[in-house]
Amino acid sequence: MRIDQVIAARLGSIVAAVEDTYDPHNAAATIRTSEALGLQELHVIEPGERFSAVKGVTRGSHRWIDLHRWPSAVSAVDALHARGFRVYATLPDATFSIEDVAVDSPLAVIFGNEHDGVSPAAIAACDASITVPMFGFTESYNLSVTVGLAMSRLAQRRRAYLNAPGDLSDERRARLRARWFALRIRAAVNIVERKLG
Repeated sequence: MRIDQVIAARLGSIVAAVEDTYDPHNAAATIRTSEALGLQELHVIEPGERFSAVKGVTRGSHRWIDLHRWPSAVSAVDALHARGFRVYATLPDATFSIEDVAVDSPLAVIFGNEHDGVSPAAIAACDASITVPMFGFTESYNLSVTVGLAMSRLAQRRRAYLNAPGDLSDERRARLRARWFALRIRAAVNIVERKLG
């Protein structure tokens, strides 16, 4: 069954966090990208509460992922640290690359907004800074592209380290399965009701 295949490949130990995004389409694309990579969580740091799941961009992916919202970078980083995550800020001139990040324990990566990057408060709260390598003249990737490139590589490396497609506990898998079945049933009922008028 498709739901069981997806749950088996879900990672809870690698998470992305986006900070104070400006463009709602970029923000929504990070949801879709995270879900497509099999990441179960996306953390949203939104001091200005601008983040929204633009449904045309997420294409429903917002229903299958856990969104955690934080009023500040410090509150997000503190919560992740309390759960045993190492937290990294992405900076264009950081000394270390995503290839240098150890994947032997849970990790989170904070991606800054389209104009200012990661805030000084987030950088100070993080364990270290990393960069996503670039080889052209362009100053930076689009936010959702950066999330896709970095998290795809880190998820791939984490899965290789685990020698397994996913890492959710049995309890978390059972809860997801129940939640997702409820979503599928609700969607089916809505379709039938529309058809019957």
